Amino acid sequence: MSSVRLRLDLAYDGTDFAGWARQPGLRTVQETLEDALARVLSGSPPRVTVAGRTDAGVHARGQVAHVDLDPEVWAGVPGRSTRTAGESLQIRLTGVLPRDVVVHRVAEAAPGFDARFSALRRLYAYRVCDDPMLRDPLRRTSVLWHRRPLDVDAMHAAAQLLLGRHDFAGFCKPREGATTIRTLERLSWTRPVEGADTGLLVARVQADAFCHSMVRALVGASLAVGEGRRPVTWPADVLAARRRDPSSAVAPALGLTLEEVTYPPDDELGERAALTRAVRSPDDVDPTPVLPSGCC
Repeated sequence: MSSVRLRLDLAYDGTDFAGWARQPGLRTVQETLEDALARVLSGSPPRVTVAGRTDAGVHARGQVAHVDLDPEVWAGVPGRSTRTAGESLQIRLTGVLPRDVVVHRVAEAAPGFDARFSALRRLYAYRVCDDPMLRDPLRRTSVLWHRRPLDVDAMHAAAQLLLGRHDFAGFCKPREGATTIRTLERLSWTRPVEGADTGLLVARVQADAFCHSMVRALVGASLAVGEGRRPVTWPADVLAARRRDPSSAVAPALGLTLEEVTYPPDDELGERAALTRAVRSPDDVDPTPVLPSGCC
């Protein structure tokens, strides 16, 4: 009998984790979640696949994962409870997980669903505080404290020159056999005037997928522009060169949060997964940056 695929929606504080993926001798989100599943299901740790493998110190508010279970195990989750299997598993996981990991929802996934390959896009936020009066010690693990004032308009203008489908090798740590071609759909810098982020600088970064350290490298380049150390056009020059600039710093992990993962309608999940698995051609790149209307 085929297994039952479950979708898990979860969040975590990445401060005390060495990233998502299991690593010998290190505390990771994957190991924590898989061990919790093994505990409540009374079996070996099941393999969990995640939408975005976050690095050490990176947080997640809208992470998505999937896990495959034996149908008999899944049917037995509620026990004598009148709750659904999904509700029961979510409640039981809450009872054994540490406080820095929360599973909000568990449900049977639609046919063809793959947490990683079915995703259309991921949205990250990076938060920076450059005003000493706004520094909140209660948010010290999720907001970067920056000593110098930043020019948010210059940062946003520089970001717009990077939008589109490109080879982002200049903003990635290369991995053998992995493509660095991505479609950057959004990179905006704002200073909100209301809400929890009032007065902070907030980057919203959205793409079909991200290569290793890409978001933090983009943020690091933006900070150099915001400080006035680099011109607005410099990040686009790094992009065009397709190689890392030795003077370009990667922003610290603590300011970064995975906010949302978007999926297509249920009847398109399998098709999307197959498309994502296809190898991207190195030549399938926009020759010039996409300039939105009204940009300088």
